[in-house]
Amino acid sequence: MPDEWQRPGPTPRQRRIDLWIALGVTAGAVLNVAMARSAGMFIWHFQPGAPEHYAWAVAISVPLVWRRAHPTAVFIVVSLLFLAGQIRGAQETQFAGGVLFASMYALGAWGRDRQVARWTRIIVITGMLGWVLVSWLLSLDMLDRVTDGRGPFTPTFATLVNLLLVNVGIFAGAYLAGEGTWLAARRQHQLEEQAEQLRTAQEKAEERAVLGERVRIARELHDVVAHHVSVMGIQASAARKALDKDAGKTRAALTAVEESARTAVAELRRMLGALRAGDTAPEETPFTAAGLDRVEELLVRVREAGLTAELTTYGEPVPLPDSVTQAAYRIVQEALTNVLKHAHASTVDVRIRYLSRELEVDVADDGRGSAVPATGGMGLIGMRERVAVHDGSIEAGPRADGGYRVRVRLPLELPSIPAQRSAEPAAHA
Repeated sequence: MPDEWQRPGPTPRQRRIDLWIALGVTAGAVLNVAMARSAGMFIWHFQPGAPEHYAWAVAISVPLVWRRAHPTAVFIVVSLLFLAGQIRGAQETQFAGGVLFASMYALGAWGRDRQVARWTRIIVITGMLGWVLVSWLLSLDMLDRVTDGRGPFTPTFATLVNLLLVNVGIFAGAYLAGEGTWLAARRQHQLEEQAEQLRTAQEKAEERAVLGERVRIARELHDVVAHHVSVMGIQASAARKALDKDAGKTRAALTAVEESARTAVAELRRMLGALRAGDTAPEETPFTAAGLDRVEELLVRVREAGLTAELTTYGEPVPLPDSVTQAAYRIVQEALTNVLKHAHASTVDVRIRYLSRELEVDVADDGRGSAVPATGGMGLIGMRERVAVHDGSIEAGPRADGGYRVRVRLPLELPSIPAQRSAEPAAHA
């Protein structure tokens, strides 16, 4: 399967580097031609003129300017010029071999289409090795006339093996080096992509955390404000009705309204303080201040609203995690708020059971209506969310003998509590 990733083209800085490299190689090749001609190093059966030598040296070196921008075209041009130089006898061997190596490497390292890059190099390498065999066959007559050889092999065999080993080594080195560079660039690209994905995932996680915190704060605000405002509304109604009949009841109801208002404001301030204390650990924030030990305070307000409220604890109370005791408290608070607002009840019974592996909270009333608003609302949703966080269960619905019940069970990682003790009330209110 072809690799879909394409290496980006060279940067402006890399293009400038290629320009200076090409100019340096061209100057070196021209100088080397001059040195070779002066030393009589061209050994072909005929000698091209000096202009052809110099033109060929320039022509094969200049394409290096575009070796990274257009690697396929540069490699093909350089290969054809290299082969033409061999055929014409204008070969400048030292720099020309380096240019061929560099262009093959560049195609492997920068080729956009990997199939084209691979097959272009394979075809050229095959052609070059074929030319080596052809040149060796053409030189057999000359090799047969060699009489001063001193090695263990014949001159014909030694020449062929030497040509093959040198060329195969050069071509293999250029091919593998280019592939290695391209693979390294792809790995770097993958690492950068993974880093970007991690950054994106982290940002999304932070956004989800912020959203979750907003939902949690909204739930806390709903629980606190709804409960106290409900109590205040009932007490204000009682004060209105008793205003002209019983000054004492009116005074007590207004006092309860005042206390509920102060309590609500105090809790709101604690929550806002928690929001300002960004470095405070979650377990140290004021959100954890409310627990099962404060359920009696909720019932006091319910009684002040005119309802009969009872609290019964079953089993032996044990230390609870802050999150569990807070969740249980808020569930009781929301259930009582719903009773005050929607149930038209006269009594409410709160039962807390410490079972062997669970904490059970049961809030039941004798109301004539539903303990949840007919149009829905956030109360029951908030309770379900709290229960889901702790992998617990919740039952909410009308009772068979009238009224409404909310029963919640929260799992506990605690030592087993004797079953016989969980069936007897531990405390009454």
